[in-house]
Amino acid sequence: MIIKFSPQRRDDNLTLSKQGNILTINNVPYDFSPIPDGGTLPREAIDCEFVCGDVERINGEIHISLILPHGPNPSHDMAFPEPITVIADGEVELPE
Repeated sequence: MIIKFSPQRRDDNLTLSKQGNILTINNVPYDFSPIPDGGTLPREAIDCEFVCGDVERINGEIHISLILPHGPNPSHDMAFPEPITVIADGEVELPE
C-alpha cells in the first residue's frame, strides 16, 4: 500500500492501521480488496473526510492519498511529507 499525504492545518488527529487491503482510518475500516488491478475507486464513493483523492490499484498495490492534519507549527517532515510504502500489517507510523 502506498500512502501519499496532503498536509492540512487541523486540530483533529489521524490514526492508521493496515491489515491486508483494509486500511483503518481513525478506527473505521475501509476494505479496498474489491478494486481490481488497474481499477479506481472514486473519492466520492468513500465516506471518509481524510481520503482526498481517488484510490487506485496499480501493479497489485493500493495507492491512496490522505489528509495529514497538523498543528500551527508543523515539523518539516509533517509539512512536506514523503509518500510511504506500507508492507507490514499493523499500525502505520505517520510523519512527525
